Amino acid sequence: MDNLKVLVVDDMRVMRNIIKKNLTVLGINKIDEADDGVTAWQMLLDSKKENDPYHLIISDWNMPNMNGQALLTKVRLDTEYKEIPFVMVTAEGERKVIVNAIQSGVSNFIVKPFTSETFVDKICKVLK
Repeated sequence: MDNLKVLVVDDMRVMRNIIKKNLTVLGINKIDEADDGVTAWQMLLDSKKENDPYHLIISDWNMPNMNGQALLTKVRLDTEYKEIPFVMVTAEGERKVIVNAIQSGVSNFIVKPFTSETFVDKICKVLK
């Protein structure tokens, strides 16, 4: 998994660091960060232009400027990224939120707070 390039999107630096730490446990070291969906979308477009695409997106649900739901929708409408695994990390446990994300094509959910074991298990399932 050390050749995978991952984009971690969360407006909280602490959460991005926790996610990055858990990814390194899996041997994933090519990790970029964005603090909102707008920045993440630009990074996705830039990586496509540079022919160095991402292999996984892990995004928070609630963020300023562009939330995780809007980012997921944009990603699923993009021809190059529509199949990329997209994991939503959220404190939102509401059924409506989960249904919306599933309808938009989310690959999996990780509910905050989470354990390292849960995180690793869900990421491994998505990458298989």
